[in-house]
Amino acid sequence: MTPVDGGGAASSHDFFSTVSVEEASSINVSSDGDLWVNCWADDGALYAANGDGRGFGQVTSDVVVSRIDGRPGDSSDPLRGTTLASGDAVASIWSGANYNRKPTGMLCVQGELYLAVQDLRTFTYDDAPAATIVHSVDKGRTWTWDRSAPMFSNHVFTTVMFLDFGKDGEHAPQGFVYAYGLDDNWAFNSSLSPPTALYLARVPSDKLQDRTQWAFFSGLTAAGSPRWAADASLRVPVLEDTRRLFVTPLDSTLMFKNMTVLGQGGVVYVAPLRRYLYTSWTEYTFELYEAPAPWGPWTHFYTKDFGVFPWTDTKNGGYALTIPSKFVSDDGMSLWVQANAWGEGAQNYDFSLRKLLVTPYAPSVPRNQKAPDSLATTSEGAVPLTTSLHHGRADILNDGVLVGQSEDSYDGDSKTEDVWGYTFPHMVRVDEVRYTTGTQAADGGWFEELAVEVRTGKTWSPVTRAKVTPDYPTGGSVPANTTYTFSFDEITCDGVRVVGKPGGTSHFTSIAELGVYYE
Repeated sequence: MTPVDGGGAASSHDFFSTVSVEEASSINVSSDGDLWVNCWADDGALYAANGDGRGFGQVTSDVVVSRIDGRPGDSSDPLRGTTLASGDAVASIWSGANYNRKPTGMLCVQGELYLAVQDLRTFTYDDAPAATIVHSVDKGRTWTWDRSAPMFSNHVFTTVMFLDFGKDGEHAPQGFVYAYGLDDNWAFNSSLSPPTALYLARVPSDKLQDRTQWAFFSGLTAAGSPRWAADASLRVPVLEDTRRLFVTPLDSTLMFKNMTVLGQGGVVYVAPLRRYLYTSWTEYTFELYEAPAPWGPWTHFYTKDFGVFPWTDTKNGGYALTIPSKFVSDDGMSLWVQANAWGEGAQNYDFSLRKLLVTPYAPSVPRNQKAPDSLATTSEGAVPLTTSLHHGRADILNDGVLVGQSEDSYDGDSKTEDVWGYTFPHMVRVDEVRYTTGTQAADGGWFEELAVEVRTGKTWSPVTRAKVTPDYPTGGSVPANTTYTFSFDEITCDGVRVVGKPGGTSHFTSIAELGVYYE
C-alpha cells in the first residue's frame, strides 16, 4: 500500500527515521499578522516581515517589518518584538489597486537586510504578477529599491524565497545568495496555473537588486554539477510535485479543494545534518521536503494533515510555514515551525511556533529482548504515525488506557486508506500488534479491510503469517473498545502500522490504543 504517513513520521527513511510536528502552535507571541518571513542577522536578532496586520505596532498594513528578540521557551529571554517599518516605506505596489504587497523571503548578508515583496491580488489571493527586492542598511528601519519597475514580472519567479544559511548566511557558499521561486501565484488557489514546480536561482551577494546578475538553475552536467543560465526561459525545476489533495472532500462546497502542494514557505539549511528542508503547505496540510544540495534531489518526507475547518487551539495548521534558523538545535534534530491561520477557530494569527522533531536514519541492530510491555510505552523512542487526528490527541495511542477515550482520523476528505502506527529511531524486534478500537459512529470509525505492515529497508510491506484474534469484522459492526491482536512471524523493523480502507460515509477509523510487542 502507498504510505499515508500524515501525522507522525517519514514514509521511508531515505534520510529521516522519525518525524513529528506538534498538533497546534504552542508559542504565540503577542502580535498581529501572517507570513512572517524571517532571517537571523549578524546582531543575533531575528528580523521578520508579516502581511495583513500590525506586527508588534499599532498601524495595520499589508507589509510590516519587525525585529524579534529572545528564544522560544526561554523565560530569561522570552520572545518579544519591535515594529520598524511598514507599507509604502517598505515597498511599492506595481500591479494596480486590486493588489497588495506580500513579503515572501528575507535575508541578511554582511549585516544588511534584503526583503522580497510580491504583488498579490486582494480578496482572492490568486494572482502574483510582479515582485521586487528591497534593501536596508540600518536593520529594517529604512528601505531602498528601484521604484521604476519590479525586478520580476509577467508571473515569472514572483514568489521569491531566500535560502536560509543561518546567522548572517554563515554557511552560505562564498559570494553567492540562493533563492527559490514559484510562478503565477504563492500557493494552490491560483486562477492561473497552480504551482507544481519549484525553481532555483543564484546571484552574487553584492548584486541582489540587479536583475541582470541573476542566474537560474538549468540542470546538471554529466558530472553532477549545477548549470546556471541568465535566461529564465532556460531554467528547469529543482522540484516538481503534481499531487492533488482533498480532491473529493466530503463537503463538495468547500472553498479549498483539489489543491496542489507547492507554495510559499521557506528553505533552510540545517547545518548539523547537512540537509536542506523545504516547508510547504496546502490549506489543510503541511508538506515537508528534504535534499542533500540546494538543487536536490528533493524528496517529500512528511505530510501533516490537520483536517478541514473549524480548527481549535489544540489542533490547528497554518500557511507559509518557515523554519527560523536561529531556533535550530545544536544537533539539528529539534526545530521550530512558524505558521499562521486567520479566522479558522484557532488563535495563531501572530508570530507563532510549534516544535518539529526529526531523527536521521542510521543503520542499527535491535536491542530489545522479549518483554510483556508495549514498545510504544518503553524507552524505544516510538513516534506515533497517523493519517490525521480529528481531536489532535496522538497521546491516546500509547497511554495504556483502553476504555473511556477515543481518537479518530476524520479530516473531511474521502480517504481511501488509513494508518495507525509508530516509527522508531532504530531497529526493533516485533511479533505482535494489539489494536484497540475507539468509538464507532453511524458514518465511520471502522476499517473495511485491515492489515499489519512493517518498515524494513525503505519501504512498507505486509507481515508474514499474520493471525488476528478475535476475527476483525467489517461493514460497521465493529464494537468499540475491543482489542484485536495480530500475531505474526518475528521481524526486525523500524516501523509498524495497521493500515486499510476506512469505512463509513465519512471515511474514517477510530482508535483507543495501539500496542506493539515482542513476546
